[in-house]
Amino acid sequence: MRPWIPLAALALALSPLLVVHPVRVSGHSMAPALADGDLRWALRAWATHAPRRGEIWAVAGPQGRSVKRVLGLPGDTITWNGPELWVNGQRLEEAWVIHPERGGEGHQICGTGYLVLGDNRPESQDGRSWGPVPVQAMRGRLL
Repeated sequence: MRPWIPLAALALALSPLLVVHPVRVSGHSMAPALADGDLRWALRAWATHAPRRGEIWAVAGPQGRSVKRVLGLPGDTITWNGPELWVNGQRLEEAWVIHPERGGEGHQICGTGYLVLGDNRPESQDGRSWGPVPVQAMRGRLL
């Protein structure tokens, strides 16, 4: 057997990991859509479209990699008051939020970044405290 054949087979077997990669969910910030310990596949950022509102992405945040939902796009102004989230002055219907934040209010201007939030707002460390994340922090869109 030629020595390059096993190497070629290994390269071929690993090549899908260039496009998709596994993501382990850590914590309860995305409950009930994603549970702590879930293993999901993400399409690498370079292999997919720009983030869209409502999509779930793996993000490089200040405390490391996390999984969050994209809610603010570049140029958006996001305001929240208790459980209500407003995007550019229009209330955003969030069917995925089962555990809304009951208190607190805030305001973020996305600029050139993306505002990402967890679905389980009381348990989530997210863009409300980090601010918008740059496009380079978007690691992959969950499939």
